[in-house]
Amino acid sequence: MTDRVHPNAAAAAAATNGAPAAKTAPFPATKSQLYGASRPAYRPQPYHRRRRSRSCCCSVCLWLSLILILLIFLLAVASAVVYLIYRPQRPSFSVSAVKLSHFNITSSSLLNSKFDLNVSARNPNKKLVFTYNPVSISIFSNEIDVGNGVIPGFVHNTKNTTLLKTSIISNRQQLDSSSVSTLKSSMKSKKGLPLQIQLDTKVKLKMGALKSPKIGIRVSCDGISVTVPTGKSPATASTSGAKCKVDLRVKIWKWTI
Repeated sequence: MTDRVHPNAAAAAAATNGAPAAKTAPFPATKSQLYGASRPAYRPQPYHRRRRSRSCCCSVCLWLSLILILLIFLLAVASAVVYLIYRPQRPSFSVSAVKLSHFNITSSSLLNSKFDLNVSARNPNKKLVFTYNPVSISIFSNEIDVGNGVIPGFVHNTKNTTLLKTSIISNRQQLDSSSVSTLKSSMKSKKGLPLQIQLDTKVKLKMGALKSPKIGIRVSCDGISVTVPTGKSPATASTSGAKCKVDLRVKIWKWTI
């Protein structure tokens, strides 16, 4: 009866005799090992809330837009109601008289002048009262400043015409050579000095118990001319063609429009 030779015993015997050991065949890989080799390792991903944050932002923007539209609508309705009840109109201004007492330019280009000015302010409204701040007045000739003054503030009641009187004096006002040349040429003209009068102030509107914030206005009057007096009697300006325009002055940050 022959002895059964096991593979491990044969390898040991061969190693003892100096012969190379026979290679043993590896065991075949199982299905779970093959599946695990081809599948990448699982790595948990961080949770993102982008969709939820975007939806929240869209909702906030939508509500803000709706609120803004509602406020604009309510403001428009309130403005329409106020207009229908009070029928507001702008005040009107007119230059009733201008007298020039003296107007001379020295050899050193210094201007000395005195104007006496009467301006009529009319409030055409039945239910609207104007309250004016002090009014600054400037007189120009060919866009050259020839006098400045101030009229105190006043209250302009309904259906009322107020006469504003003031003296505009320029004392030793320095002029450049171009302004001197232009003014001297106008002084010699038969038509006299062309004048432009400008009034700047702020006004507050009162409508019953309602009061508005102060609004800037500018009154610009042109079509006025005056000859330079030669004696002691003041010269009366021609105001028959004078026209005044009232413009609102709205200040937005650094700009006034």
